[in-house]
Amino acid sequence: MLETWHYVLAKHAKAMCALERELGDRHGLGPSEFEVLDRIVHHDKKLRLQELCDEVHLSQSALSRVVARLEKAALVSRGACDEDRRGVFVCITDEGRARHAEALPTHRAVLCGIFTETPAAVTS
Repeated sequence: MLETWHYVLAKHAKAMCALERELGDRHGLGPSEFEVLDRIVHHDKKLRLQELCDEVHLSQSALSRVVARLEKAALVSRGACDEDRRGVFVCITDEGRARHAEALPTHRAVLCGIFTETPAAVTS
């Protein structure tokens, strides 16, 4: 089982490094920025920051920093919730939707390349 865990960790590290390089070089996005855009596009609606936090693998403070970077790049916008002023909504902009669409094939190709490699003997 420990060897399987090490295999998973190695694949994750390899995927994150490749995504960082490819998404950054080709689209000016990091893996976390892409993931946030991807989750918003997937839901096709504005999301509460807390809903987004439940779906991405980031702490609330890390997510806030990612959203701030995306907002600065005009890829998302933030706004207060009408019903609950403490809530914050995140909406994707047209530019964010376009950047996501451009980056999606790169993201999928990187993951496909890493996760379709023939694994070394993994024992459980």
